[in-house]
Amino acid sequence: MSFVAWAICFTVWIAVAVWPARVAGRNGHNFLPFVVFSLLFFPAALIVAYLVRDRSRG
Repeated sequence: MSFVAWAICFTVWIAVAVWPARVAGRNGHNFLPFVVFSLLFFPAALIVAYLVRDRSRG
């Protein structure tokens, strides 16, 4: 695989990992821990991000 293909794959991997972190961030949770969690375990991070309780409301 060429360097360009690896760079594209890496960029897509990072971009997809931000999705659960943004969802969790909107709910009042820390962004960075969810990014790390998502980089390692994307499906679980996505499920957890949608199931955690919303801290931003009362």
